[in-house]
Amino acid sequence: MRSIVFSLLCFASVAHAAPAELDWLELMPAEDRRALEEMPEIEHNSPEANGFSDQGGLKQGAGLPEVMYSAKTVPALNGQTIRLGGYPVPLETDSKGRSTEFFLVPYPGACIHVPPPPPNQIVMVRYPAGIALEDIYAPLWVDGTLRIEPVSNDLADAAYVITAAEVSLVDESDL
Repeated sequence: MRSIVFSLLCFASVAHAAPAELDWLELMPAEDRRALEEMPEIEHNSPEANGFSDQGGLKQGAGLPEVMYSAKTVPALNGQTIRLGGYPVPLETDSKGRSTEFFLVPYPGACIHVPPPPPNQIVMVRYPAGIALEDIYAPLWVDGTLRIEPVSNDLADAAYVITAAEVSLVDESDL
């Protein structure tokens, strides 16, 4: 009887465990990671700096390495249930003001004040339940199914989409 109870408890803890955490660099194919490592330092100036378009985002041909525009993906990740930590860039809200669609980016302020990451480092999050985003500089955990799906809007282009099962603020104890 004890072994059955123990087995059920173990199963319950596994069933509620967070999905495997994905590192942002794992979203890039190996050749893009190598190119990124070899890239010179980029200035993170205001949006008026050279290299930005007047709609936001990077201009093609602004003298930056091609990896900064890469939408190359990792096919093996398509359909995987993952956990990804990052920062939100709100796009759509529901009637209660909760964000239901947002870009998730690897560093705060991306797509707004600094050069945005390449499309394969921007993930569109669709979360119908919505989350109140009081501070876009507060990091989030997003758990859900990752799909390769190009998305484009005025702010940026994304190479991936997560249909989120859960979105939560990162707790300091998680770090």
